Amino acid sequence: MQYWLMKSEPDEVSIDDALAAPGGVVPWFGVRNYQARNFMRDAMREGDGVLFYHSSCAEPGIAGIAEVASTAYPDETQFDPGSKYHDPKSTRENPRWLLVDVRALRKTRLMSLPEMRAHPELADMQILRRGNRLSITPVTPAEWRCIIRELE
Repeated sequence: MQYWLMKSEPDEVSIDDALAAPGGVVPWFGVRNYQARNFMRDAMREGDGVLFYHSSCAEPGIAGIAEVASTAYPDETQFDPGSKYHDPKSTRENPRWLLVDVRALRKTRLMSLPEMRAHPELADMQILRRGNRLSITPVTPAEWRCIIRELE
C-alpha cells in the first residue's frame, strides 16, 4: 500500500463535496502536470491512502482522509472545449491526461501547513519543501502514521 497527498481547491471539489457524492467517490480531474499524471498512471493503486488537502483557499491544509478508488483512465475534461482543462492537442486515441477516482472516507479537523511544519517527523515531506507546487505527492508510511495519529 502506498500513500498520497492530493490537493484540491475546495471551490472545485471539497472534502464535503466528495463525501456527498454517490459512494463518496469523485473523479480527480484537471491534473495538468506530467509528474502528477505519472503518479496516477504508474504508481497509484486502488486502496492506496490519500490525504485530502484543501489548497488555494483561506486555510489550506489536510481536510480529510480518502483512498484511491480506481485505476487511471482518461480525464474527460481534456476533450471538452468549454472546460478550463481542455487540451486541444489531446485526442481520444492518444489522451495526454488521466485521472483516478478518489473515495472520501472521512472529514478531519484541518491540519494546517504550520502545524505540519511543527512536527519534526514531517520535515522531509514533499508538501513542506520550498517551491513544491505538485498537486499530487507521495507520502511515506511514517509521515502517514504521524498525520493520522495527530488527526485522531
